[in-house]
Amino acid sequence: MTFHKEGYTSMALCILVIFILNALVHFYYPESIYLKWIVYGISALLFIVILQFFRSPRFAINTHETQVLCPADGKVVVIEEVEEPEFFQDKRIQISVFMSPINVHVNRNPISGIVKYFKYHPGKYLVAWHPKSSTDNERTTIAIENSAGLTVLFRQIAGAMARRIVWYVKEGQEVEQGQQFGFIKFGSRVDIFLPLGSQVLVNLGDKVKGGRTMLAELPEAV
Repeated sequence: MTFHKEGYTSMALCILVIFILNALVHFYYPESIYLKWIVYGISALLFIVILQFFRSPRFAINTHETQVLCPADGKVVVIEEVEEPEFFQDKRIQISVFMSPINVHVNRNPISGIVKYFKYHPGKYLVAWHPKSSTDNERTTIAIENSAGLTVLFRQIAGAMARRIVWYVKEGQEVEQGQQFGFIKFGSRVDIFLPLGSQVLVNLGDKVKGGRTMLAELPEAV
């Protein structure tokens, strides 16, 4: 198991806080064994939570030119046909994956191709399952066009706990399916918008894995 580079600062701060907390308890309450064990337990729990959140497992990625790879670990909470107003301005199939704090939060490109559009939107921090989180929360919008001319759009959406979205792509960049494109800290959601005619391969409530689960089969290029 490895840890993501975005977690190095958080892990260092966690260790510092734990050290200070334990030092204070030992200095002011040297005789209180009960209090010491409570602080030990809280410290261990906090450190384990931070470690598991920033874990970045390594695994082989099987790429498929005609399929859409899941960009994040989590649970499928939306599958519906919607109007996408920012880039396409027409109807698309939306699949949303909710990422809880216990999920791996590495984000991966769903397809290979060229980044045709990128925009960062500052915003609110509504809970990730709120209907307006995809339009009102802090978020990024990224659109990738594959070699067949089909475009998949996806959004990193901050949740109530997430206060920082990180991305590693820019317009005009060539990217590979399964390659890391970003990271969201402490719970969030990813929306994926597919061309009409795509065959969805997952169901509502399914638990999916970023870089391993295939979400959909793209239609043939026109």
